[in-house]
Amino acid sequence: LVDAKHWLVVGAVLGGLGVALGAFGAHGLKQRVAEEQLAIFEVGVRYQMYHALAILAVALVAQRAVSGSNAWLTVAEWAFLVGTLLFSCSLYALTFNGPSWLHPIVPIGGTSFIVGWAALAIGAWQVADPAR
Repeated sequence: LVDAKHWLVVGAVLGGLGVALGAFGAHGLKQRVAEEQLAIFEVGVRYQMYHALAILAVALVAQRAVSGSNAWLTVAEWAFLVGTLLFSCSLYALTFNGPSWLHPIVPIGGTSFIVGWAALAIGAWQVADPAR
């Protein structure tokens, strides 16, 4: 299991990369790709940023967990990270006409996000009520 400190670093790195990619999209891609491709890229950045913040939030909740560890919170962290890699990175590649096999990967990343949010709900409930 990865501890909360490491997840805080992961979330911060993903957030920082999200800002850099957002700036790249706004300034470096605007004249290089079609508007619809830029919109795809921006969706990837937006979801990366949402889930960087989610990873930070889960890490903070995990610090409050009884015995410092909660399996559901660990599932949430990994699901958010995997979702970001599959969803956002696939959209980044598709912006540059990446291979068509990436299209079905995007919803797998989205499903990973949903799993992460469900796991966070369960884990946060357990942290809030450790008797369960």
